[in-house]
Amino acid sequence: MDAEASWAALPPPLRETAYVGARHPEAGPPGVAGGANCQRYAYAVLAWAGLAVPPLRSAELWADTEATARVAGPPAPWDLLLFDAGPVPGRPEGYGAHVGVHLGPDRVLHLCAEVGRPALWSYRDFAARPRYARLLGAKRAGAARPGPG
Repeated sequence: MDAEASWAALPPPLRETAYVGARHPEAGPPGVAGGANCQRYAYAVLAWAGLAVPPLRSAELWADTEATARVAGPPAPWDLLLFDAGPVPGRPEGYGAHVGVHLGPDRVLHLCAEVGRPALWSYRDFAARPRYARLLGAKRAGAARPGPG
């Protein structure tokens, strides 16, 4: 399934989720009905695709080796991507990173404050914004693939 088809296949709640920064993975009841931040949204998309990721914040996700694995080559559909502005002194790698879901060649599904709703961006769209300019890397959830459809 290509990126546009994957986007179209998402149920309406996942296409209409509002960005709410305080709704991180460990905040409040599960799901995205009350909005979500980037991680919570990405994990909900993966859950819909049949992939499980524990409620990790971005630095925890980047360090995790039990539920996810770092991707050495090009990302595959449903891989998590972490974008940031570079290392933060005194903080672990991945601290404050923005999390999106790779859906296909040059297409990343994510939820950010700038747009306020889920969006499909290219890698160039991320690189054009200083806060997302560095692709830290990709993480793969350890469950069945290739997702729905």
